[in-house]
Amino acid sequence: MSRRSEARELAFQVLYQDDLNPRGDAVAKDDMLQRRLGDEDLVAFARELVAGVRRNREEIDGLIEQSAANWSLERMGSTDRNVLRLGAYELLHTDVPARVAIDEALELAKRYGSAQSSQFVNGILDRLMHGGKDEARSTNDE
Repeated sequence: MSRRSEARELAFQVLYQDDLNPRGDAVAKDDMLQRRLGDEDLVAFARELVAGVRRNREEIDGLIEQSAANWSLERMGSTDRNVLRLGAYELLHTDVPARVAIDEALELAKRYGSAQSSQFVNGILDRLMHGGKDEARSTNDE
């Protein structure tokens, strides 16, 4: 596992904790990033992922629900929901190539989710990726 993948994994763990216990200790979560990653560049990367998802969560959740036919966020497992949030944030708000963002999300889904999680996550992020490109293309055509 690459060091950036490890930082993503820890960012996912923080987001998962946020989801299960929204009033959890933010300092303890940040300390976990520091202890487990050590390297300041990786800690900064993980912090940016967590902060970005938190900052854009309402938008991300809305887009996930639009892309997840017949699935509300509440019906999704908390693992899948937070893998999707992290993957969607990277797709929409970072310079990470779309395929890399999706592949990283799939690895997290395989590692932490159910047997069907990676297929579920892949389908939603793929729709989100293509939907975002279609919107950008139609905006440019006007």
